[in-house]
Amino acid sequence: MKLREKVFKKNRIYTGKAINFCKDEVVLPNKNKAVREYIDHPGAVAVVPFINKTDIIMVKQYRYPVDKITYEIPAGKLDKKESLLKCAKRELKEETGFETKNIKKLISFYPSTAFSNEELIIYIAKDLVSGKQNPDDDEFIENTIIPFKKALRMIKQGKIKDAKTVIALLYVASKI
Repeated sequence: MKLREKVFKKNRIYTGKAINFCKDEVVLPNKNKAVREYIDHPGAVAVVPFINKTDIIMVKQYRYPVDKITYEIPAGKLDKKESLLKCAKRELKEETGFETKNIKKLISFYPSTAFSNEELIIYIAKDLVSGKQNPDDDEFIENTIIPFKKALRMIKQGKIKDAKTVIALLYVASKI
């Protein structure tokens, strides 16, 4: 069975600072027409930063769409023509103040294929060197050092619900 849809009309309905909203018209495999609304996203990275063999740095921040303060690993979107590794190092430095040369890619995934083309790449960072935090002007972030095993318990307790963080921490736990 053919599954692929064919675009016959692309339509960007909003261009934003970070993402765009699109409403495309497509032809389905059965030749019927349909509309696909989605978020066009430049991609993002996230970092699991180990401050030592047992503890990680997480950020706490208020997230408007869910009206909650969340626990997350440092993360951010790619800038135009920025490499994934450069973005991961930049976000780690901006959000936590820490830097490292010991950083490697772990896994990539699509957070929500139903309505976004975002791809998120997860890195792990070790041998961190402390520095000055430098968040974006609209970011208010609090760093917190948490034992990795406690962060895993926080997932089970429903205290960590951010998808990238859950995926990243469980992935790392599966490799230890």
